[in-house]
Amino acid sequence: MNIESYQDLISAAKQQNEPQRLLFVFAKAELPNGYTQNQHDSYQQGHGGALSPVLCVDKLPDEIPEFATLAAESAHTGIEWDIAFVSALGGRGGFAPNSDEAEQPLKMMLAKIQSGIIADFLTFNRQGELVALY
Repeated sequence: MNIESYQDLISAAKQQNEPQRLLFVFAKAELPNGYTQNQHDSYQQGHGGALSPVLCVDKLPDEIPEFATLAAESAHTGIEWDIAFVSALGGRGGFAPNSDEAEQPLKMMLAKIQSGIIADFLTFNRQGELVALY
């Protein structure tokens, strides 16, 4: 299935052979250490910057059927973010993974994102639009 929206993500998760738990890492754009003037200017115009993880959560697809629900829940934390990285964790024997089982995969996501290895994840902006990061 070609995922082009948050709704496609939820639909794809629900269509898998085993129940899924979705993993989210929210990141904030900021200027990198030792930034150049060009990087500063680009950042001021809303482009570029380094993405730093600020919040993690795992959810069942039925808990967050709409992106607005996810965004509203994240707003309650008081933590600002710009991009949501998303991955999925498949269950076994007809049961979705629980939050304890999601802890290690979330840590691995964090490590990959901090290392700049982001191609394995879907990325959404605050408006719930799928975005491509370069």
